Amino acid sequence: MLDTANYTPRLLNVYRDEIRAKMKEEFGYKNDMMIPRLDKIVLNIGCGAAAVRDSKKAKSAQEDLTAIAGQKAMTTIAKKSIAGFRVREEMPLGAKVTLRGERMYEFLDRLITIAMPRIRDFRGISGKSFDGRGNYAMGMKEHIVFPEIDFDKVDENWGMDIVIATTAKTDAEAKALLTAFNMPFSQ
Repeated sequence: MLDTANYTPRLLNVYRDEIRAKMKEEFGYKNDMMIPRLDKIVLNIGCGAAAVRDSKKAKSAQEDLTAIAGQKAMTTIAKKSIAGFRVREEMPLGAKVTLRGERMYEFLDRLITIAMPRIRDFRGISGKSFDGRGNYAMGMKEHIVFPEIDFDKVDENWGMDIVIATTAKTDAEAKALLTAFNMPFSQ
């Protein structure tokens, strides 16, 4: 049985024991507070046209995202009506969740070690998807690569947006941080 009172995620221990020292040496930081760290991970599923046709699709996406994140996902709603897309104001269109702390490290561990190897024809992720301020954004075509999702009960495959926000000032620092976490960047 897992003792949750004294449990810390594996990647958090790796960060504290190895990555911080490696980053401090590589970039020559003067003190430990300058060393970049993970701030948050934001997961988003947008249902798009499926949510317009059937309002239960957004609820299904919310339940799947809650299972993946291990934290209750929030339903995203339309801010204004767009007649061309048949979207009305306050219509549910998807789900999102923000992970911080230990849940964030747990999710990143599952993403890198379990979910990404299960992606069909996976050759690594792009190393160019940084925003200039040390944050990394990526998309996944299918949410079913996560083991929390029961493949037989899925009525529709959703794409997923994953944004990893760091405290790094530059993209080079953020890429070095994510590379130290074994993020599989393609060459």
